[in-house]
Amino acid sequence: MEIDLSPKLAKKVYGGDGGAYYAWCPNELPMLREGNIGAAKLALEKNGFAMPRYSDSAKVAYVLQGSGVAGIVLPEKEEKVVAIKKGDALALPFGVVTWWYNKQDPELVILFLGDTSTGHKSGSFTDLFLTGPNGIFTGFSTEFVGRAWDLDEATVKTLVGTQTGKGIVKLDPGFKMPEPKKEHYKGMALNCEEAPLDVDIKDGGKVVVLNTKNLPLVGEVGLGADLVRLNGNAMCSPGFSCDSALQVTYIVRGSGRVQVVGVDGKRVLETTIKAGNLFIVPRFFVVSKISDPEGMDWFSIITTPNPIFTHLAGRTSVWKALSPQVLQASFNVPADVEQKFSSKRKAEEIFFPPPN
Repeated sequence: MEIDLSPKLAKKVYGGDGGAYYAWCPNELPMLREGNIGAAKLALEKNGFAMPRYSDSAKVAYVLQGSGVAGIVLPEKEEKVVAIKKGDALALPFGVVTWWYNKQDPELVILFLGDTSTGHKSGSFTDLFLTGPNGIFTGFSTEFVGRAWDLDEATVKTLVGTQTGKGIVKLDPGFKMPEPKKEHYKGMALNCEEAPLDVDIKDGGKVVVLNTKNLPLVGEVGLGADLVRLNGNAMCSPGFSCDSALQVTYIVRGSGRVQVVGVDGKRVLETTIKAGNLFIVPRFFVVSKISDPEGMDWFSIITTPNPIFTHLAGRTSVWKALSPQVLQASFNVPADVEQKFSSKRKAEEIFFPPPN
C-alpha cells in the first residue's frame, strides 16, 4: 500500500493561558508510524511554564522562536538551567527530566523531533508529568507517597492535590524562577544560527550540521540534525541518505517546492511546502527542493547521529566520480551529449544559485 508523504501541520493536543502543546498525528502522517518518528511543538506565552516531565523517547529540541529557560536533569545528575533562544538545538536522551519557561514576549516556540521505536505509541511521544492532576504521584496512595517523601498525610495531600493545571501553567509575573547559568549551556545546547558553517555556497545556501563532534549528547540520542538555509530561488541538489536513515524535515521559514522520487523512478511527492510543514523522506528515496524568492529554511533530523548523504548533481555528486564511458553507456547518448553533461556543475555543490 502506498504511503501518503504529503506535508502536514501540527494540531493542538492541550494547553491553556500559559501556552499549548501541539503534535503531528501518525494517522494523518503515516510515515511517523512507519519510521518510528515523533514530532511535536511547545508554545509558551509570557510567564508560561511547562512543568517537569520525562518522555518515552529520545529527542532533539530546536527553538523556533523567542527565548526562555530550560531546566534539564540527566539521570543521576544535577539540574542544568540553560538560557535558550531562537536557533538553539538541544539533545534530550532517554530518562531526562525537563521543564521550560518563558519569562517575556514574544511567544517561545520549541520543536521536538525524536525516535519512538521504544515508546508506548509508534509515531507519538508520550510525556509523563511529575506534578499536576495527571502527574505520576496522583496515582500513588498517600501512604506510598508519604513513605517515599517522609511526609505526613496532610502535607502529601497539599503537595499532590494543589496544582490543577495540566502540563502547562501561567505563573504570576512576580514569581522568580531559577536564573540560567552560562556554564550550563556548553555541552547541552548549540546555536545553529551562530555555529561555524559546514557548508556555505554563495547565493546558494548554508548548512550547520548537528553531530557528535559539536554536541556529543546527540550520540546518546541516536539522531543527527541540521539547519539548512536556502537562498531565494536556489535549488538543493537531488540526494539521498546512503546509510538507511530517514529524513524528517520541518520548514522553519519561507516556502518552496519539493519533489521526492522513489522505487522504479516514481515521483511519490510533488508539492509546495511552507513554514510549519513537516514531511518525511523514506529510506534511500531521493529528495530535492527549490525555494521561492524569499528563500526557505528547514530543520531536519536524520535517524543516525553521523549521517552520510549522496548527491546526484554538482561537483561532489556521484556523476562526477563515474568515468565518461560509464555515463555515455548508462544514458545511451552520443559522446558530445555526455561531454556537455560532464562540463556542467564543476564548481557548484549541494546548492545551486538561481539561473541568470
